[in-house]
Amino acid sequence: MTNRVAIITGASRGIGEAIAVRIANDGYSVVVGYKGAKDKADNVVKAITSAGGEAIAVQVDIADEASVKSLFSQTVEKFGGVDAVVNSAGMMQLSPIAEGNIELFDQTIATNLRGTFLVLSQAAQNVREGGRIVAISTSVVVPAFPTYGAYVSAKAGSEGLVRVLANEMRGKNITVNAVSPGPVATELFLHGKPQAVIDKLSKIPPLERLGQPEDIASTVSFLLGKDGGWINAQIIRANGGFV
Repeated sequence: MTNRVAIITGASRGIGEAIAVRIANDGYSVVVGYKGAKDKADNVVKAITSAGGEAIAVQVDIADEASVKSLFSQTVEKFGGVDAVVNSAGMMQLSPIAEGNIELFDQTIATNLRGTFLVLSQAAQNVREGGRIVAISTSVVVPAFPTYGAYVSAKAGSEGLVRVLANEMRGKNITVNAVSPGPVATELFLHGKPQAVIDKLSKIPPLERLGQPEDIASTVSFLLGKDGGWINAQIIRANGGFV
């Protein structure tokens, strides 16, 4: 794994942070992509470098084409190339379809679908032969809970992009997959939820607990490691049996 370089978007907290730390422990030099929380991104970089790894933080708005291109160009300038890309950045706002909240819908599509498209496009252009591309989706695509219309639409579209890109990368020895978590005990997920709701969600999987960011990071680590090379064009539901 010497001199392997990974870009992780949405890496300043939650699942993205856990992925960045785990991948750094696996031997990758890591680019910690963040949108606004520079202090948190810097803390992730500090945690990685303090443990003997190599990392930098780069600000990126994945919905903005120029910003995504800059993320990749800065990575190449710093480390000489890209071997893995994990798109973990995203947003989740909920509203019933009947309310017709088009502003919320447009924002969600812009970040979660357009953003995935832009990151995957740059990954396809920049990842070196033998590399890995992973998009973080959601297991909610399957049960399609009420109020999740915009979120599920964007993530289902992202999963479609993953399958198409895997076929487009034919002949380059580059795998493209999605990891779809169930409920994960991140600050973002837990915020504003009554304890009764959290307890109910934790009992849905047969394993009877919420996922942890490290559970998702372990799955991504497998896909980016030497043992994940035969997994391609797959949507991996890392959810403890949630659905």
